Amino acid sequence: MTIMPVRIIHQSIDRNWQDVYAFASEPVNMPLWASGLASGLKPDGDDWIAEGVLGTARVSFVPKNAFGVIDHTVTIESGLRVYNALRVVPNGDGCVVMFTLLRLPDMTDEQFEADAAHVARDLESLRSLTENGDTR
Repeated sequence: MTIMPVRIIHQSIDRNWQDVYAFASEPVNMPLWASGLASGLKPDGDDWIAEGVLGTARVSFVPKNAFGVIDHTVTIESGLRVYNALRVVPNGDGCVVMFTLLRLPDMTDEQFEADAAHVARDLESLRSLTENGDTR
């Protein structure tokens, strides 16, 4: 079994972790901060459907929980399933949001760096929205 290279990308947010979790864990809010889902998510049973540059993707989220876990699996049309570990962790009066980016097989260094930069921008968007109170 191969272990993929990984990068933990994180963003500190000056807002209560439960508020950030409540906002970030709602699939309907994700297009507001997760640019890869900018086209929106549509419910489909227990899953959600997203349209993107790779076609239609099925997104399956873990159930709501008291631990700040927003893990989700994205399955694209080719059948590739990508597990995304996303956590909101208390940090004093605020929190830190952490995304575990796995380097997929056959991904170049440039693609991995671009993915990491993309995730960092998304987490910065989440910080900006939640710190400024621009949440529903």
